[in-house]
Amino acid sequence: MTKIRVLIVDDSALIRQLLSRLLNSAPDIEVVGTAADPYIAREKIKLLKPDVLTLDVEMPRMDGLAFLQHLMRLRPMPVVMISALTERGADITLQALEYGAVDFVSKPKLDIAETFHEYADEIINKIRAAASANIRPVLNLPKVVKKEHKPTPATIISVPPKYSADVILATQTHRRPFRTTEKIIAIGASTGGTEAIKFLLSQLPAHTPGIVISQHIPSTFSYSFAQRMNQISAMTVYEATNAQVILPGHVYIAPGSHHLLVERDGARYVCRLHEGSPVNRHRPSVDVMFRSVAQNVGPNAIGVILTGMGDDGAHGMLEMHQAGAVTIAQDEHSSVVWGMPGESVRLGGVDHVVPLSQIPQRLLNLLDIR
Repeated sequence: MTKIRVLIVDDSALIRQLLSRLLNSAPDIEVVGTAADPYIAREKIKLLKPDVLTLDVEMPRMDGLAFLQHLMRLRPMPVVMISALTERGADITLQALEYGAVDFVSKPKLDIAETFHEYADEIINKIRAAASANIRPVLNLPKVVKKEHKPTPATIISVPPKYSADVILATQTHRRPFRTTEKIIAIGASTGGTEAIKFLLSQLPAHTPGIVISQHIPSTFSYSFAQRMNQISAMTVYEATNAQVILPGHVYIAPGSHHLLVERDGARYVCRLHEGSPVNRHRPSVDVMFRSVAQNVGPNAIGVILTGMGDDGAHGMLEMHQAGAVTIAQDEHSSVVWGMPGESVRLGGVDHVVPLSQIPQRLLNLLDIR
């Protein structure tokens, strides 16, 4: 078996040691080298030819963002950012995703040596996804003017249980009547999703129906992400709050610490936040949101599943499809990782498989928006 060759770039000797031990514990991953700063990394990339690079956000001599920009211009390759769970770290990491990083891993602020193993499953899976990611030049999207070495000893990895959406929201055996014809667009995404969502929101007009979004992202990052999307969208973008009314021309992004459900309150739709167990090891979970949309919006909804690792959202999209909603999946070529949309297609819950560049117009056509 050919192993995924990883180069670790981090100024912390402790992080380099912990990451090396953790990644070398996976049978299909090999850490081929480490570097304490971007200048050393540049030489080791030439010498070792790694498949994936992990890159610290804040680095000496040259910061991670500057190095990433040079790297993606001169030698594009899969990069996973190592980010601190801080407001500044969130903003820099979101910029890194704009510059071409595939994904990011959040490192704890305290007791790193004691708690780093809790991130093992996430880190290993993100390295695997990055190794098979589609790396392409970063597009300059138009902005919309808003209206007002040697293997180390193996690490024992504890994998958390994988719950379905049933732990949050029970399935329904009967169809509820739908008293309103107001439309809602539900979007789910993971790896590569922040940039895919940015593209969609930059292309949709201010009078688009209300949009709810579940993107796999830490709670420290979701508010910053919503703010950045608000700057580029003609719609008004929020980090969703509990009982917030869903209105046309507005976008509601799930907080990174809660599931986002859509419920009905009379003739209105509202956001409902749920702090329950992770579903498919994610909170927010796309499956949970899609199930709530299937049950409460039904044929008045459009579901969109974008690039992402794993299968979260695939079963929920099938339920939306069965409830009469129109469903769209991003195609494989334009996806960074065709996990979630690919599984949705496999289950038979997708009406349209569309390149990312064509999804905005497809939505406008389905909604008969000019």
